[in-house]
Amino acid sequence: MLHIVFFEPRIPGNTGSAIRLAAATGATLHLVEPLGFDLSEPKLRRAGLDYHDLAHVVVHPTFEAALAAFPAARVFAFTTQAATRFSDVAYRADDALLFGPEPTGLPAEVLAHPRITDRVRIPMLTGRRSLNLTNAASIATYEAWRQLGFGGTD
Repeated sequence: MLHIVFFEPRIPGNTGSAIRLAAATGATLHLVEPLGFDLSEPKLRRAGLDYHDLAHVVVHPTFEAALAAFPAARVFAFTTQAATRFSDVAYRADDALLFGPEPTGLPAEVLAHPRITDRVRIPMLTGRRSLNLTNAASIATYEAWRQLGFGGTD
C-alpha cells in the first residue's frame, strides 16, 4: 500500500491524526526524525485514539533511512511551490507521499533530492498559505487510494 512520509513533524496532534489515517487506509506512516515531540505524548495518543495498534508506523533516524525503506517507490513531494496538481498523478500502490513540517514545509535540499519523482501541490484559493498537515495528507492519500480502487474495503 501507499507510504505517507512526514519529514520532521513537529505537532503531536497532527501525527496522531496521521496514525488514524494510516489505520483507516492501510498506508504505512513513516516519520523522519527529529520529531518535535515524544511519541508517548498525551496529545499524540489522544489524537490517535485507539488506532495505534491498527496502524503501521515506522520512525526513521534520517531521510535517507526512510527512502531506503521503500527503495523502488516513486516519491511525490507535496509543496505549495509546485506546478503539478496532486490529482494529475496516476498513483501506484507503492508510491510515497512526502510532506514537510508545519509551518515551513519541505526544505530545499529535500525537494532537490534525486529520489523525488515530482513536486506536487494541492490547489487552494490564491493568497492562502497551506492546509493543515494531516488534512493535506488525507486529501492526497484518499485520491491515490481512490485511483487504486479502495482495496481492502467492502
